[in-house]
Amino acid sequence: MSNSILEMRNITKTFPGVIALDDVTLVVERGEIHAICGENGAGKSTLMKVLSGVYPFGSYTGEIVFEAEVKKYGNIRDSEEDGIVIIHQELALSPHLSIAENIFLGNEVKRFGLIDWNRTNQEAAKLMARVGLQEKPTIAIKDIGVGKQQLVEIAKALSKRVKLLILDEPTAALNDEDSAHLLDLLRHLKDQGITSIIISHKLNEIEAIADTTTIIRDGKTIESLHMKQDRVSQERIIKGMVGRDMESRYPERNADIGEEILRVENWTAYHPIDSHRMIVDNISMNVKRGEIVGLAGIMGAGRTEFARSLFGHSYGTKISGRVYKNGQEFKAKTVKEAIANGLAYATEDRKRFGLNLIEDVKRNISLASLKEFVRFGLVNGNEEFKKASEYRESMNIKAPSVLSVTGQLSGGNQQKVVLSKWINVNPDVLVLDEPTRGIDVGAKYEIYLIIQRLAAEGKGIIVISSELPELLGICDRIYAIAEGRITGEVTRAEATPEKLMTYMTMEKGKN
Repeated sequence: MSNSILEMRNITKTFPGVIALDDVTLVVERGEIHAICGENGAGKSTLMKVLSGVYPFGSYTGEIVFEAEVKKYGNIRDSEEDGIVIIHQELALSPHLSIAENIFLGNEVKRFGLIDWNRTNQEAAKLMARVGLQEKPTIAIKDIGVGKQQLVEIAKALSKRVKLLILDEPTAALNDEDSAHLLDLLRHLKDQGITSIIISHKLNEIEAIADTTTIIRDGKTIESLHMKQDRVSQERIIKGMVGRDMESRYPERNADIGEEILRVENWTAYHPIDSHRMIVDNISMNVKRGEIVGLAGIMGAGRTEFARSLFGHSYGTKISGRVYKNGQEFKAKTVKEAIANGLAYATEDRKRFGLNLIEDVKRNISLASLKEFVRFGLVNGNEEFKKASEYRESMNIKAPSVLSVTGQLSGGNQQKVVLSKWINVNPDVLVLDEPTRGIDVGAKYEIYLIIQRLAAEGKGIIVISSELPELLGICDRIYAIAEGRITGEVTRAEATPEKLMTYMTMEKGKN
């Protein structure tokens, strides 16, 4: 007798001009942690939206069998009534409501037709205890970190008597400690009989937690691997995802490093709200032409704050210090001035700060350099289209056309649009903040090639990344930052994970 809790049979889903899922089959055993892997755009999230009713019955072909019954979910509430709960990568929480209010939003605890707040908070506290969340139920969501917000989402799922929990990139925005806690929680839920499906690009996490891994490529099921029984390695998963062996996850680099292009001296910035709190503490660094320089640090170290304050004072207050390009000091107190002085910054949060998701690819690429396309006071749409099409080709942006809505692209392709936008500004120095966050290994490799190409053109590149292997794999030199200060500097030849971690965790007064 089958022990499966879910079978998805021959699922096909199309969008105008695109086959997103092509005869996909998925079998999930009861009580297991089942991973789904694939490159960006492979169809992973689409498959889960079909399962959860986001894409309702009738909008796809094929069959969903849950607990031995054929299901025809018309919306997400239908699937939740059966105990299927999906937690999307972009958390669906209301920041100004309390934890308890968020947990029971749409499923309120009532008495005589009114919300019973005492019982709401009591029941929320019980659910929070199950996921290891020790905050008060009355605290606002905006006052807790992203890792704890993930736990609130899981507590919310438990309130719905979840049987099958789906998590889409649950650790993409979490630090190592929060990620480890979340994975431990999934193991704990497994012990309680809850089945989980996890979509993740972090193959080390998949290797550590998954019982079975299903690989999807180009909208098709490639294979399902029993992780421990088959002794599946990360390299084996990568081969299935990209359809080939990747001998190295990082392209070979023959650096041609020139003269210094950017120098920052004694850069200091304070928190934008708490003006007594120093966030960036007297940082001095430099970048040379053709050089890729990394910034390593644990979450909250001040890397992003440093980059944003440098980029036209877009973060912080009481900012001081000096910036030199090609030996000449310049001041850039606005983003416009920073761009004019040859500095560009690709944000870590592409969906919030880097892109207009409801606009097309063409307009997103031209946004930072719109003046280039203005003729007689009007934007020349033909020139915009031509330039965007060139980037679509050279950056291998997988979209039906440059008129495609950017929000409908995969994460890796959205990242290529962000890079295209800033490359079109023709900067001398490009700061890339978490350039490969939330994208798959194949797309990462393409991003690395783009970074190397920009460096080969003589640009100075600064890469901020939370993944030490990435910094070690692509950078010529790495600065470590802790508590807003530079605590160490190492060359590519000297750099090791242990040495960087020592610098990254160094307390004040010890360097």
